[in-house]
Amino acid sequence: MDETKTEINQEIDSETEKIAPSASVMSRYAQIHLKSEGDKLLLILPKTGAGETSQDWTDILTGLKYYLRNSGQNCPARTPVHLQANDRLMDTRQLQAIATILDSAELPLHTIQTQRRQTAVAAATMGYNVEQMRSSPTVFGDEQPLPSLLAEPLYLKTTLRSGVEIRHPGTVIVMGDVNPGGSIVADGDILVWGGLRGVAHAGFRGDRAAVIMALRIDLTQLRIAELVARTPALNSDRMEPEIACISEGGIRIIGAYNFSRTYTFKDKVGWVEKK
Repeated sequence: MDETKTEINQEIDSETEKIAPSASVMSRYAQIHLKSEGDKLLLILPKTGAGETSQDWTDILTGLKYYLRNSGQNCPARTPVHLQANDRLMDTRQLQAIATILDSAELPLHTIQTQRRQTAVAAATMGYNVEQMRSSPTVFGDEQPLPSLLAEPLYLKTTLRSGVEIRHPGTVIVMGDVNPGGSIVADGDILVWGGLRGVAHAGFRGDRAAVIMALRIDLTQLRIAELVARTPALNSDRMEPEIACISEGGIRIIGAYNFSRTYTFKDKVGWVEKK
């Protein structure tokens, strides 16, 4: 990782020397916004243009460096930065380039806010917090978004480390463990093909039919819709995949085997055994 940072710094410094700065860079600089919001900074990148090239991306990086050198005195050191990538598709190298430039100004990249699943996956793999935002389609020019359905599932093939939080307006699937201190907040279900030992909140916007499933549930905190699991509900010696769901009396953890065949969801009650 350090070698990658050095390499990226050298590339950016090289480009900065060659661009002193050009009209293209100044245009990108004007579109970069870094503003305070409470105890954090929002970094807003320009929207992806039609036919954007690698040179355009280089201009964005150089513009960000120029911005920090000329306006960075207004950004207190060590203030966490939330990158608003919006619909921009970013890979790990591009995210690392942004992080390296911010590091040079003593500003840690903390959270990636994105509408793109590929960007969310790249950010989570690198250990950043992720807030996946949904795009808001409108009808007949009306600025009010349509009532939103769940977004497509977010699939992460990684272990969620301590301190990493994933927020997604749909179902989250993790192929790996969620370590203590890790957190998943999903509007839909949460499925973990591994041990779930952090914090999980399914059905975030009130879906009481949402479930949390894992090979092993040993959580710090478990929530479904507006309910929070009681401590006794978290104790389980079951040696099979487990499902946490809302049932009579609150949240229960039960065996996942034949769950869909033996349980059905009833409004105002929750998941109950079929008779």
